[in-house]
Amino acid sequence: MLSKRIIPCLDIKDGRTVKGINFVNLRDAGDPVELGQRYSEAGADELVFLDITATHENRKTLAALAREVAKNLNIPFTIGGGISSVADAGALLEAGADKISVNSAAVRRPELLEDLAKAFGSQFVVIAIDARQVENDWIVYLNGGRIATEHRLFDWAKESEARGAGEILFTSMNHDGAKTGFACAPMARLADSVSIPIIASGGAGTMAHFLEVFTEGKADAGLAASIFHFGEISIGELKGYLHQQGVPVRM
Repeated sequence: MLSKRIIPCLDIKDGRTVKGINFVNLRDAGDPVELGQRYSEAGADELVFLDITATHENRKTLAALAREVAKNLNIPFTIGGGISSVADAGALLEAGADKISVNSAAVRRPELLEDLAKAFGSQFVVIAIDARQVENDWIVYLNGGRIATEHRLFDWAKESEARGAGEILFTSMNHDGAKTGFACAPMARLADSVSIPIIASGGAGTMAHFLEVFTEGKADAGLAASIFHFGEISIGELKGYLHQQGVPVRM
């Protein structure tokens, strides 16, 4: 069995790392390059940097961030935010990013996934899906969780894989920042419906939550932000706990 990955996520706004609850009430969590370096030294398997308020102008800032991160890290990292073309993605990969994450632009123009996979290979393309449970359904949202779409989580995940995405980053908006545990039931259903790796996001509050999402939720990686940013759980402690519970992790 492949090792499960632990991935700190750094949401970027105006060049700083921020974190909120249910996509709102953001607070400052520090310098992204310094945090990234700290996580790399602490044993993180990968990092994800997401510009949550990306505009055309600050995409250049994001490329500069990628270059700075690449100089200071020795683990893979993904960058996303405002990517809407092969040129946008190419600039970030050229700057040193290992993978790029797309969300809203791919929903609006699904052919973007095909273009990116053709240009760089599926292994470079992560489809980020923000979804909220509405009654008995999971609805896909855009623009940092601000705009509901007609897409349903499981259908969109299957289409994304078919169009060339090599990995899914699924964030449950209902669980984001609440620290009550990951959305394990839809995560497991998602894992059963696609063949590409799934990164679980939204809801991590305890080490047991990671155990649950790797076993019950069938996730390939667990992503979290505030519990790492604010020192509530260390990556070393988490990996030690998972190892003791029989979950394969890179120590």
